Amino acid sequence: MAPTQLMLHSREPLTGGRMILGLTGWMNGGEVSTGTVEYLVSALEAERVGQILPEDFYLYSFPGSMEVTAMFRPHTRIEDGLITSYVPPSNTFYASRKANLVLFEGKEPNFHWGDYADCLFTVASELGAERIYFIGSVAGVVPHTREPRLFSSVSDEALKGELESYGVRFSGYEGPASVATYLTVAARERGIGMATLVGEIPAYVQGRNPRCIEVMVRHLAAMLGLHVPLDELRSESDAFEAKLNEIVEDRDQLAQLITKLESDYDSEVFDTQMGDLKAWLEQQGIRLD
Repeated sequence: MAPTQLMLHSREPLTGGRMILGLTGWMNGGEVSTGTVEYLVSALEAERVGQILPEDFYLYSFPGSMEVTAMFRPHTRIEDGLITSYVPPSNTFYASRKANLVLFEGKEPNFHWGDYADCLFTVASELGAERIYFIGSVAGVVPHTREPRLFSSVSDEALKGELESYGVRFSGYEGPASVATYLTVAARERGIGMATLVGEIPAYVQGRNPRCIEVMVRHLAAMLGLHVPLDELRSESDAFEAKLNEIVEDRDQLAQLITKLESDYDSEVFDTQMGDLKAWLEQQGIRLD
């Protein structure tokens, strides 16, 4: 029986399909998670096939200041006393038959992770998606002048060889878990292959990161045999880097820091603490976007 929160408009199955997940929230720095899915939906002309109803999964009333509470509320617009729009959290499934792909863009749930997972795995089963990939990003000590590293965690050891052949590294992490980790554990319990692909983006850059989105799309295209046009995304990525380079030229201390990051990156020096970097950025009031 399908979960009551799930509305699926099409149940035409794929043959050996794959599912790609993108979520707003904790692992969507640079909008890499949702931006990658949005680009693929557009490039592959994927059709909307279903949604997860939001009511059971989100906290709308949060104690605190108005600025904090506002981040949890649905968005509305009122014009001359008339409510013209009311937009709750969106969780939407798309399907591209020609790419044999199910795409999902949603908002990380606050509640009932198990029920949310049931909705995702039900769609995977009904639409014939045999492998699931979660796309994400984390802030790291990577310079914007270098291609972001991709890290992964997997539901099954057997998946590692395939990912490794595309230059993906494997995560070593201990701390608070994300919903992506929960889903990967749940996939293993259900006998479904699932992998996360997490890009490491510069900690000193805010806003949408076209470079990391381009890297993620390119890797997915190679791994999944997707025919995706990349010229537009590459141009946006190059313009993004050029803009950052122009800003950095006027900040001597930041330029020196980035030179050090480049040296560490090229020498495979990993620093996962980032405490000094974050403190320095805050002290200097640096925000690049």
